[in-house]
Amino acid sequence: MKLWIYPLMVVFAASCYGTLSTMVKLAIGDGYSASEAISSQYIVGFMLALILYLITQRKLPRLYGGFKIILLAGIFTATTGIVYGISLIYLPASLAVVMLFQFTWIGTLIDCILRKRLPKRPEVISLIILFIGTILAAGVLDVDLSGIDWRGWVFGFAAAVSFSLNMNVNTKQVEGMNTTTRLLFVSFIAMIMISLFQSPEIIWNGKLFTESLLFYGLALGLLGIIVPIYFFVIAVPKVGGAMSSILSAMELPVAVIVSVVVLSESLSWVQVLGIIVILVGMTIPTFADLRKKRKQQTV
Repeated sequence: MKLWIYPLMVVFAASCYGTLSTMVKLAIGDGYSASEAISSQYIVGFMLALILYLITQRKLPRLYGGFKIILLAGIFTATTGIVYGISLIYLPASLAVVMLFQFTWIGTLIDCILRKRLPKRPEVISLIILFIGTILAAGVLDVDLSGIDWRGWVFGFAAAVSFSLNMNVNTKQVEGMNTTTRLLFVSFIAMIMISLFQSPEIIWNGKLFTESLLFYGLALGLLGIIVPIYFFVIAVPKVGGAMSSILSAMELPVAVIVSVVVLSESLSWVQVLGIIVILVGMTIPTFADLRKKRKQQTV
């Protein structure tokens, strides 16, 4: 498989995450709470993972080994959604996005600690550019930071740490377990976690199976659970935790563009500039890494 396929898979998975905020807003507009929408995402996501497993595997799932890896992946998948949702209670949406996107440098830092290395020059340059682009694209230059509850900062930063840890856990492969089986276990653990903190009652009160919430659950489950987890599991071990964190910055431009197209939100020239800056920042370490790998293959 060509070298560029794996980075592209990470970018596509992150782009799927970028659609979620708009879908949650649409669900809220239809009379559902954010908690109900998020719960539908994880519950239906597990159902889709189970159907996919039954169709493709046709045997009872077995956890051959690596239980800690699967458990952590499921926990961090769920906690990212939980704490990010809480941060939105205390922070403006634009600022919450900026806090979440601290995962770019946090993920690189975690990767450096685990691998006992210093950040590469392309990574440092990319992170600086990404930070500038995130500030511009999120449109927070005119946000009043005075009076913001300290809990917003804490939960926003916690979401970034959780996402970074999830990205690094995905670099760990479980020997003897295929991607579909891993998706099933991770989505099941994430569903259990979400059910403890969100709105599991949508199952037994029948609300989940109303036409509109089930539609949102299917869309959120597919783009928020199935596709990103599946792609991350395949691609992140090939790309690495640091590079994957940087490439996942694609989530923000997609989130901004989808909100403009679907919700008719305004888009300033500053935000457009920020999106361009983010795209530039993402390409620097990617091309540097691909060039290095090509040289190694020709030696």
